[in-house]
Amino acid sequence: MKNNTLKQKLKNRENTTGSWITIGHQAIIDIMAEAGFEWLTIDIEHTPIDYNEIQVLIGFIQSRGMAALVRVSKNEEVVIKRVLDAGADGVIVPMVCSAEDAKQAVEYAKYPPIGKRGVGLNRAQRYGFGFEQYKEWVKENLVVIAQIEHIKGVENIQEIIATEGIDGIIIGPYDLSGSLGIPGQYNEPVVVEALQRVEKACLENKFSMGYHVIEPDADLVKQKNEAGYNFIAFSTDFLFMGKKAAYEMGRYKTA
Repeated sequence: MKNNTLKQKLKNRENTTGSWITIGHQAIIDIMAEAGFEWLTIDIEHTPIDYNEIQVLIGFIQSRGMAALVRVSKNEEVVIKRVLDAGADGVIVPMVCSAEDAKQAVEYAKYPPIGKRGVGLNRAQRYGFGFEQYKEWVKENLVVIAQIEHIKGVENIQEIIATEGIDGIIIGPYDLSGSLGIPGQYNEPVVVEALQRVEKACLENKFSMGYHVIEPDADLVKQKNEAGYNFIAFSTDFLFMGKKAAYEMGRYKTA
């Protein structure tokens, strides 16, 4: 089941909300699907999820009618090729700091003549029975998101969003604040100023911009929507579970 709507929503700057998967189990996908997310991102940069699990999780996500994205471990040819061949609807590429980084990500994701992705036959290509159809699907529907999580990416935001083949950007607030020497303090003025530079560039160019809202708080998501962010990663599987468990246990212990 290939998603055919996410790319169009990004192109039109329509609001779309997903979440982050760090626990490699089918039950997590099923639970998150019940919440009504439009897409889920499997994180393989900061988790122990392996390639066998990736392919299984992608299938579960798509079977529940959601787009399956993968936040890859780095902007590297083989990892991008492998997760796309496993059937992912798109990739979120970390630490994009320049137009060259953005161009490289697109080239790794797209087939020639647009890119230089090697041709292999796996789940995405229906194990050789659907390569021609998949090749056309890639042209029209594959999503490539540049993650802006370093001040260098902020400084080069105009060139990044002008790169052909990049469908949107998403802010990684923890690493962005870390690049400014204050990891985790993403409400500090210097970080806010950096965000405003990204917002200005994306809004002026009518370009889809995203943000990873870390806390499982709907009010924070609404604030970002009001600021013009239309591609929101809403918290993570473990924070939704952990925060609720801690809150209810706290209530119980003090009752």
